[in-house]
Amino acid sequence: MAEIVDWHQPQPRRRRLFIFMLAVVLALIFSSRTVLSYYVEALWFGSLGYEDAFRKTLALQWTVFLAFSAVTFLILYGWFLALWRVYARDLPTGSTIFIGGQPFRLPAERILGFMGLLASLVVALITGTSSMTEWPTFALYWYAPRTTDGVLDPIFNKPINFYLFTLPAWQFVAGWLVTLSVIACLFAVFFVFVTGSTRMLAGGRGRYTSLPWRGFSLAFGFLLLTVAMRTYISRFEQLLDNHTIFDGVTYTDAHVMVTGMLVVCAALVLGAAIAYINVVSVPRLRWLLVAVVPAVVGYLAVQILAWYVSSFIVKPNELARERPYIAYNIAFTRQAYGLNHLLPREFPAETTVEAVDVANNQATLQNIRLWDWRALQDTLRQIQEIRTYYDFPDIDIDRYEINSTMREVMLATRELNIDRLPESSRNWINEKLIYTHGYGITMNPVNGFTPEGLPTLILSNMPIQSAVPSIVVTRPEIYFGELTNTDVYVKTRQQEFNYPQGETNSLTSYEGTGGIQIGGFLRRVLIAFDRGDITKLPFSDDVTEQSQLLMRRNVRERVATLAPFLTYDSDPYIVIGDGGRLFWIIDAFTTSDSYPYSTHYTLSSTPVNYVRNSVKVVIDAYNGTTALYVFDPQDPIIAAYRRIFPALLKDATAMPPALRKHVRYPELLLKLQAATYAVYHMTDPQVFYNREDLWTVASEVGMDESGQQKTLAIEPNFVLMKLPGETNAEFVEILPFTPANRNNLIGWIAGRSDGAQYGTSIVYDFPKNKLVDGPLQVEARIDQNAQLSGQLTLWNQQGSHVRRGTLLVIPCGRALLYAEPIYLQAERSPMPELRLVVLALQERLAYGPTFDSAMKALFGGEASSLSAPPVEAAGNAPPSSATKRLTSDLNALIAGAAKDLADYQRLTAEGKLGEAGQKLEQLKRKLDELNAHQK
Repeated sequence: MAEIVDWHQPQPRRRRLFIFMLAVVLALIFSSRTVLSYYVEALWFGSLGYEDAFRKTLALQWTVFLAFSAVTFLILYGWFLALWRVYARDLPTGSTIFIGGQPFRLPAERILGFMGLLASLVVALITGTSSMTEWPTFALYWYAPRTTDGVLDPIFNKPINFYLFTLPAWQFVAGWLVTLSVIACLFAVFFVFVTGSTRMLAGGRGRYTSLPWRGFSLAFGFLLLTVAMRTYISRFEQLLDNHTIFDGVTYTDAHVMVTGMLVVCAALVLGAAIAYINVVSVPRLRWLLVAVVPAVVGYLAVQILAWYVSSFIVKPNELARERPYIAYNIAFTRQAYGLNHLLPREFPAETTVEAVDVANNQATLQNIRLWDWRALQDTLRQIQEIRTYYDFPDIDIDRYEINSTMREVMLATRELNIDRLPESSRNWINEKLIYTHGYGITMNPVNGFTPEGLPTLILSNMPIQSAVPSIVVTRPEIYFGELTNTDVYVKTRQQEFNYPQGETNSLTSYEGTGGIQIGGFLRRVLIAFDRGDITKLPFSDDVTEQSQLLMRRNVRERVATLAPFLTYDSDPYIVIGDGGRLFWIIDAFTTSDSYPYSTHYTLSSTPVNYVRNSVKVVIDAYNGTTALYVFDPQDPIIAAYRRIFPALLKDATAMPPALRKHVRYPELLLKLQAATYAVYHMTDPQVFYNREDLWTVASEVGMDESGQQKTLAIEPNFVLMKLPGETNAEFVEILPFTPANRNNLIGWIAGRSDGAQYGTSIVYDFPKNKLVDGPLQVEARIDQNAQLSGQLTLWNQQGSHVRRGTLLVIPCGRALLYAEPIYLQAERSPMPELRLVVLALQERLAYGPTFDSAMKALFGGEASSLSAPPVEAAGNAPPSSATKRLTSDLNALIAGAAKDLADYQRLTAEGKLGEAGQKLEQLKRKLDELNAHQK
């Protein structure tokens, strides 16, 4: 008979030492990357001056991780050991296996104990890791202001702070406890299976149904208690439920479900008591089934009663029954989205030319935007990119004082797109050390055009040139922007490319303080390992100890890492501050999806039912210095975060005045408020219930991403105008409304950005007893005009296509003024040219090749024209005079062409390629005119 080898375990001390060393090695392996990442993160936060915010965030994250991991492990492993003790005499003590014909005896008890320890540890680590991401929930619960604004929900009389801060924490803890109770039940089932199997093998089947269910009964009772807790919390969640007509508690919920869920809670507690009785008495499986019966019966009874009330009491009298609950939904939704601060005004929408009051609305008329941002972007890419590796990723609209007059302008940053570098130049030194930044911006008035149809540039070219002495840029380098998606090293032995200059390049070296110092070799290696640059950075002779790493240069990524608890507008905009420095401003929002009785909408792909534009973020485009300014201190969420991060969130009064005057009403917020107001301007429950006055954002004829014209919802537009009833021009963001499924205008919303009016909104309600043309109806009037439609059709058939700009709808005086630019773009040219400006009132439409000619046609009584008027009418001039004038014109054209050619050659030699391009375009036009005269 073969001898059985007993597979002995090491001595206890050796075993503990081995386990400890193994744990240390595994911890080092798995945590080295995390620790290194934390080290570089600390350096990055320190370079911005926010070490305290990083340490506080880290402390909160690890506190949550350790708390949930430790408690989870103690509960599960403690429960495992308790089950072990209860079932100890029925557990298997060993088993024999054969390896190569040799029998070995396995220590089953030790293996089972190791499995329990490992399972508890794994579940604890997974729980802690998942809980770690919820640190804002627990931080807000702990630091939330204890004072309330006095607003209570109408069902439970709980303050708003309970729903914003307490309820989310309760929901997470309740879900965690339910999960733990389910795992505890699985542990108990495992022991029932193991011990039951052991008894069956031992022939002790007679005891199988009596003892093994004791531990499971205890776990099952805990499960019923946690489900009761979760059911109790679900009562408050009914204020967040979505229904067909409105969100929140309905009549049925208030009269059946709220109380019914308490009954179910009580039934679950009763079931837990039955399960615990099963623990102390002789355990039977049937008693566990009985424990569930009260909850099931109670839940079914509540559901049947709710169905009866909904079907036979509410549905036949729905409006009468739901009226107070609809009113709650209207009131709380308007509060949650700030609609209760909207100022409604009646607007007469008169139709006469006199109603425009041209004399008193010059500020509005002089700033009507004729440059569509897409058309301008295409044009700038042709005349101002200079080199292929530059790009203009976006066009921003703002207001600046030019020659003592406030003007609306459009700005674009010239950023370096590293992906456009020639393939031969794509190497580590070029991408990381030399091509490190973009350069300069362009600025042009929203309605400024040269005779050649190009933008009238106030800021242009490289080095940057200004046509207005008061507008200067002294630090045009853009190290932090929208296309700066890569890390770079600055203050190296390699000089950086600044901008092209003729046949040579202008070089520079970074003089800012916005990076992480590389330091000694060890620090360099750690940084390189974290940034994935281990094969280059440690061995580069160009990078010195004083060199700096600029990381997270994309401004969106920068702010999202610095303050991940905020939601950000996707459109940063550039601002020229004092001293000519460039800054980015990004709007940031606090949001929640647990505001009681408020309807959910989508903000940046996330469902929310509460939003505030509480923060403005300012980022220095050269240094990367980032500051967060609180603009809504009344917001309870940002008030809680200010208590958590007092040094991170500054007061709005600390923002430099030169930047403060460029803040604007957020585009993302206006779109969300417009979508909400389209429904919730109906404050009467009956009107709301019947959807009698449902609005929608107006549509226009626009271009999709493929360049095809189609009907699209109008995007918010920034305009500098004098609002009706106001005395001064101000920068506002506008959006028109139409009735649902109709094209006529019904209202118009404006978000205000200047001075004491910042953050407020005005809604103009148009008369409902007369038809007011909407954008699509004005577009139809343009298409129905015989002269216009014929010309547009002709242009579309001559190797070119027509592009329509944004149709602006602007209240002016007591009337509505419609303005749309129309561009012509050759198929082989990516640069559109303005060919027509269309202006319209309710009963009048005029157009011309320029804004002035269209204005004269609309207000001056002149005839609309598709071509520029001649310099002087020659109908009555003698032939000799006409001949002399024609000869003079031809000589002037020839002389002008010669001058343009000379200027083009000179500017090209000087490296001023942008101006050279303009001169070349002017030369082409003069030659075309000469060819036309010869024909």
